[in-house]
Amino acid sequence: MRRRKQPRKIGPITKTSNIHVPRAEMTVFACPYLKGEIELTEERERHIAERHPDLLPPYRGRIAETLLDPDQVRRSARFAGATLFSRWYNDLRGGKHVVVVVVSEPSPKGRHWIFTAYIARRLAEGEVEWNRT
Repeated sequence: MRRRKQPRKIGPITKTSNIHVPRAEMTVFACPYLKGEIELTEERERHIAERHPDLLPPYRGRIAETLLDPDQVRRSARFAGATLFSRWYNDLRGGKHVVVVVVSEPSPKGRHWIFTAYIARRLAEGEVEWNRT
């Protein structure tokens, strides 16, 4: 059985290389597809909780699962630089997808952060990059 990494909280100071950069508190999720970590800032978490209360707080763990082991990854048709991670859950409100929208900054920073997340009946348009087989 594969051991799942738990999201971890990062405090107000984050160490990047040898430079200390002050940041708001955030949660960091593992994402094997992007070969890195995905940030969820307090501001974005508030946005999701306010706009999509059906997802946060009750299904917070589903965000981590979707990033860790998605069913599908697609490029956003609406936002350049955004990737949509989705995973189907039979036990979620009669069968629904959890969709996590991640914005990636180009290298050398290569920072990835959650823009939004929501529950959907159908998936949005966009070019499919990867499908679970």
